[in-house]
Amino acid sequence: MSTATKEKVSLVSLGCPKNLVDAEVMLGYLSREAFEVTTDEREADIIIVNTCSFIKEAKQESIDTILDLADRKHDARCRLLIVTGCLPQRYQEELAKELPEVDIFVGTGDYPRIAEIIAEKRGTTEQLRYTGDPNFLYDDELPRLKSSPYYSAYLKIAEGCSNCCTYCVIPSLRGAFRSRPLAKLLEEARGLAASGVKEINLIAQDITTYGNDLAGGASLEGLIRELTRIEGLQWIRLLYAYPDGVRDSLIDLVKNEEKVCKYLDIPLQHISDPILQRMNRRSTEGEIRSLITRLRAEIPGIALRTSLIVGFPGETEEDFRKLLQFVEETQFDRLGVFCYSREEGTPAAEMADQVSERVKRERYRRLMRAQARTSFKRNRRLIDTIEQVIIEGYSEETELLLKGRSSRQAPDIDGQVYITAGDAKVGDIVSLRITDSSDYDLIGEIVA
Repeated sequence: MSTATKEKVSLVSLGCPKNLVDAEVMLGYLSREAFEVTTDEREADIIIVNTCSFIKEAKQESIDTILDLADRKHDARCRLLIVTGCLPQRYQEELAKELPEVDIFVGTGDYPRIAEIIAEKRGTTEQLRYTGDPNFLYDDELPRLKSSPYYSAYLKIAEGCSNCCTYCVIPSLRGAFRSRPLAKLLEEARGLAASGVKEINLIAQDITTYGNDLAGGASLEGLIRELTRIEGLQWIRLLYAYPDGVRDSLIDLVKNEEKVCKYLDIPLQHISDPILQRMNRRSTEGEIRSLITRLRAEIPGIALRTSLIVGFPGETEEDFRKLLQFVEETQFDRLGVFCYSREEGTPAAEMADQVSERVKRERYRRLMRAQARTSFKRNRRLIDTIEQVIIEGYSEETELLLKGRSSRQAPDIDGQVYITAGDAKVGDIVSLRITDSSDYDLIGEIVA
């Protein structure tokens, strides 16, 4: 395909960072096959929507985005609308009937064939569907066109999940847990560092399970140790660490390795033992409380993030009050709350004592109000301390203020730092004195 006839492709990725990596792999394939990538859907010949279907809200966002972009086929140059990811993997038959505007559906196992699939479409006007085996495993040899800022990247260390929580559809959409080989991960990380990446965020459905399915004794701790030896990497962040997998050896690494951010994302989901059992979670209330106590004792100042579900089937007012009290007592630095989503095909969907939507929303609001108070208090405690901050650019509100993130803030999901004095370039990591704060954001001045 000559430069003059290159087709332009635009991709919108929804959902989690794991989805984003999949999207970047597709863009890498298309770029290698002489497609031109654009961020402007109005200029695109081909639009791809990489979808999420984890919970009801994610499904609705995906559908709304698809319908919105379908209009481009009428008012712009778009000739193909492609929907990829979890939504078609889960609902291929229903989507084909309800969304005739979509030309191609591609599930979670066919990302590497995206250019080939587009070529196959040239010979037919029929709607095409490719939603077979979901057991694709990303490899560093596959092309990847990174879309995040040059200084930060996600490193997907595994695919799928074998935990079988009763509310979750991920195992059916992504297959069983599969670790990527250690050597492949290190090769990719070295390449990212050589391209200027300073911050690597380790992601998987459960990073603490990494290596259990590999021969040779691979482990999360061993991977982290090797990553700390890579020149150029300065921050290594751990996302999605299941509580029963946070071993003493991992705590020691976070405590003692300078490059490992003093930050841990531990999805707990609940604290009431009856609810944890119905969720098929492996940790008890006592074990969770003990872990948090150990983390805070061993790593003073560690930033803890968790996610919680309200309104799970059978959750009583007493269960919820215990959860609310737990959040108020524990004082998490970051907290994500989800209303339970009744997903067909999961054991929880068939459970008795489903909680009403009204009660779910009310419990959600109560929990978020409590967390806002906690977050404000914890941010106030940081005033007059020095934080390491990576510069991300100028504030959306005014180009007079730089903005960034501290090592205690993960990209996209946590707050930001607004910088009122001092100068630095995008991607610089600087020392910042915190001078003020809000519920979720910090304000500070660069210090020499």
